[in-house]
Amino acid sequence: MSNLCVIIKCLVKKKKFFPEIRKIHFSELFLEVLVLIFKNCTYIRLCIIVMMIFAFWEPRVVYGLEAGEILVVANTRMAESVEIARYYINKRQIPVSHLVSVATTLNETMSRYEYDNVLKSAVLKALDTISSSQQIAAIVLIYGIPLKVDPPELSWNESELLRQYKKRHDTLTGDMVEKGDEVLTVKNELLQAINKLLKTDQRSAVDSELALAKKEQYPLEGWIRNPYFLGFQGMQFEISKDDVLLVSRLDGPDAATVYRVINDTLQIEKEGLQGRAFFDARWSRPERSDSLGGYQLYDLSLHRTADAVALRMETVLDNREELFAEKCCSEVALYCGWYSLGKYMDSFVWQKGSIGYHIASAECSTLKNKSSSVWCLKMLEKGVAATIGPVNEPYIQGFPLPELFFSQLIKGDLSLGESYLTSLPYLSWQMVLVGDPLYLESRIKRTLFGIHSQVLQEQPVSGH
Repeated sequence: MSNLCVIIKCLVKKKKFFPEIRKIHFSELFLEVLVLIFKNCTYIRLCIIVMMIFAFWEPRVVYGLEAGEILVVANTRMAESVEIARYYINKRQIPVSHLVSVATTLNETMSRYEYDNVLKSAVLKALDTISSSQQIAAIVLIYGIPLKVDPPELSWNESELLRQYKKRHDTLTGDMVEKGDEVLTVKNELLQAINKLLKTDQRSAVDSELALAKKEQYPLEGWIRNPYFLGFQGMQFEISKDDVLLVSRLDGPDAATVYRVINDTLQIEKEGLQGRAFFDARWSRPERSDSLGGYQLYDLSLHRTADAVALRMETVLDNREELFAEKCCSEVALYCGWYSLGKYMDSFVWQKGSIGYHIASAECSTLKNKSSSVWCLKMLEKGVAATIGPVNEPYIQGFPLPELFFSQLIKGDLSLGESYLTSLPYLSWQMVLVGDPLYLESRIKRTLFGIHSQVLQEQPVSGH
C-alpha cells in the first residue's frame, strides 16, 4: 500500500496547480488512481481499495476561469459580428451585460490611435463598469474585430527624416555596381535607421496588446515577459499577473466558419475528442538537452510533447526533414509541427474539435484573405476548432512551448485559453489564439492498457 500512498500524494498535488485561473475536475484523477491500482494490486486488494475510495471520495474543485468572467467584444460596423457575439454569449451563458460593442475599421489592421481611443478605451470602460459585481479574467474578440495594430504614427519630423533616408537609400542602389561592399554597408545602416523610424518593433497583434489593457504604462518596443508563462516562474517581471487578461478570438475567413468553431467546441466537450495526434519535428531527439536553445529547443519540445500525448491517445512523431506528405495524416485531433512558411500543407484530415498550430513566422497574418495559404486560415477552413499563430515575425521563442501547451490541454486540467496563457512566453507581441478559451476537453478517448505511438524514420540531429 506504500506505493499507492505515494501515487495518491502525487495526484493530490495536482489540485494546487494554477488555482487562480482554473476549475479542475477530479473525476479524471480518480480514473488515473484506479488504473494505477489495477496494474499494481491483486484482485482482492483492488476490490477493497475501490470500495474505500468510493466510501470516502467526493468530487472537489478549485475555482478559476468561468463564463461569467468573460468579456465579449464585437464590431457594430459588421452585423455578423454582433450576431455571432450574441450567439456565443447565449451558448456559453455569459451575462448579456458582458457584451462590448465598438465601431472599428473593417480592415484587419487598425491604427494605434484607433486601438487606444476606440477599442482599448471601450474595454477599460466595460471592465470598470462590471468590476463591482464580477471579476473579468478573459476577453473574446469576435469576427470583425481587427487582427493587427500598427505602430504609433510618425511625427512630422520623423516623416521628413524617413523621406530623406529613403531617398538616400535609392540613390545608393544605383552605385552598387561601381562601389560594391562600401555602398552595401551604408545601405544596411540606412535600412536599420529606416526600420527604427518605422517602429516595426512596436506593431503587434491586437489580442496580445489587449492582454495588457489594464496596465497603464509599459514600453511598446519589443515584447513583455508573460508572468503566467510556466517557464518564467520565480523571475522578476515588469508587470504582475493582475495586469494580464487572457485574450482569444472567435474568427475565421467567414461567419459560417466561426459558427462551426463554436458548435464543434460545444459538441466535443460533451462527446469527447477522438482521433490521433501528429507532431512534425525535423531532427532526432538529442542526447543532451541542457545547452539547447532556439530552433533545437523547440524541436526537442515536439519530442517531449509526443511523449506526453502518447499516454492519452495514439501519437505519430515524424522527425525527418520533410513535412508530412499530402493526405497522410488521418483522424487528426492534435497537431504541432514546423516549418513551411506561409504555405499550408494539405496533409491532414481534421477531426471535429481538433486543435493545432504550425511554427512559422506569418501563419496568422490574415484570417480573411481566402487566396492566402497561411496555416491558421487554411486550418480553420479545413475544420480545426482552435489554432495559434503570429501576425508578424515573432521569432521562435515567441511561440507557445508545445510541451507546456499540449501536456496541460490533454490532461484536462486547464482549458484551451489557460493552456495557451501558461505556455506563452511574451505579451504585447505577435501571437493570436483563435478558439473558445473555455474549451475544456477532459474526455479524450484513450485505452487503459497502453497507447500505440509511432516514430517515423529517425534522422541524425543537424544544425540549423
